[in-house]
Amino acid sequence: MNLVDKVKQKISNQFEGDSSGHDWHHIMRVLELARFIQSKEGGDLQLVELAALLHDISDHKFNGGQLDKGGKVAYDLLIELEAQQELAEKVKYIVDNVSYKGANTAAEMTTLEGKIVQDADRLDAIGAIGIARTFAYGGHKGQPMYDPSSQPTLHDSFEEYANSGTNTINHFYEKLLLLSDRLNTKTARELGHERHAVMERFLEQFYNEWNFNADNA
Repeated sequence: MNLVDKVKQKISNQFEGDSSGHDWHHIMRVLELARFIQSKEGGDLQLVELAALLHDISDHKFNGGQLDKGGKVAYDLLIELEAQQELAEKVKYIVDNVSYKGANTAAEMTTLEGKIVQDADRLDAIGAIGIARTFAYGGHKGQPMYDPSSQPTLHDSFEEYANSGTNTINHFYEKLLLLSDRLNTKTARELGHERHAVMERFLEQFYNEWNFNADNA
């Protein structure tokens, strides 16, 4: 069994049954998107596959806000599976830097493989799947679906973004609608164009239904 299959076998149970939108199906979609982007953009396929599989291994949204814990967990797991240290360190770097950190906060990602995995993860956060995942996560966190009196916040730091309360519709403006302009690769930007448009059409229809007035029907 190769290393990628060993990682799959090791971690799959952790994500099964998740109801927040970060389940095993999400991991598999990110893996397939990353493989496709890598086939067009190049880079080390094994590194891309491992980082895609492990990108949510200890997500800050579920581990108490520890942004750099995921990389260590991924590194330790790979060493346990007898991966070479250099490879484990490269995966650690990607996992530690893959997350969105706020509208006004730049995310470091210097390697092609890291940019590919980050793009794959961001593509799965937008479009029809992204809409579904956003409402799943909002419900999981007990967030309101929408509050017309609450305005979106463009956060200036990861701490502000991670610790702020929001509602699900505001999250579109605080993150999802910003992602297509932050995709790294040409391949991902081509895929992201239609997914972004799907979200815009959804929001237009959402507001039409939310503001329904019998007098204007």
